Amino acid sequence: MVFSKDIREHKLWLLSHNFDVQLDLAIHQNDHQARRRFVEWAQNEIAVVPDFHKRILFSDEEHFWLNGCVNKQNCRIWSEANPQVYVETPLHPEKLTIWCAGGIIGPYFFKNDEGHNVTVNGDRYRTMITNFFIPELNNHDVQELWFQQDGATCHTARGTIDLLKDTFGDRLISRFGPVNWPPRSCDLTPLDYFL
Repeated sequence: MVFSKDIREHKLWLLSHNFDVQLDLAIHQNDHQARRRFVEWAQNEIAVVPDFHKRILFSDEEHFWLNGCVNKQNCRIWSEANPQVYVETPLHPEKLTIWCAGGIIGPYFFKNDEGHNVTVNGDRYRTMITNFFIPELNNHDVQELWFQQDGATCHTARGTIDLLKDTFGDRLISRFGPVNWPPRSCDLTPLDYFL
């Protein structure tokens, strides 16, 4: 940039802007092919059944930190001098993990037998499917529904896939499922924008 000599350093600072680095998942070379195959499959399904997208139960979990922890990338302080603000946070703050599917089933709160919030693992995920999700499906015509989940390890364990196949058969969209969910594709699910 070329500036006039009469612009002082502090005025130059006032002309500057605060830019944040955008972080995103790295997409691997083979991911593009997997994503294209999935999108082509979905387009073919929609060509046969125009409201096919309404028959998919998209599912996911989200973590909410109970200590009020805020993403520091969303908090900016503009000042002439550094205010030296420090906020102490615990290394592992207590959090709540919530699961839902398609906006019609859930939310489900992951807790242990004592009622404490816990993270999701394969056993807890399968317990949720068996004790909460499948009974909730009794209120819906399962023969018309497809179930989608991402590639989290607890979702793709053999026991989990087998359990979901027992309910959905070939109407399972998942990594290692009958219809393969492409890796690193959270942007293909509408829940990425709502959870």
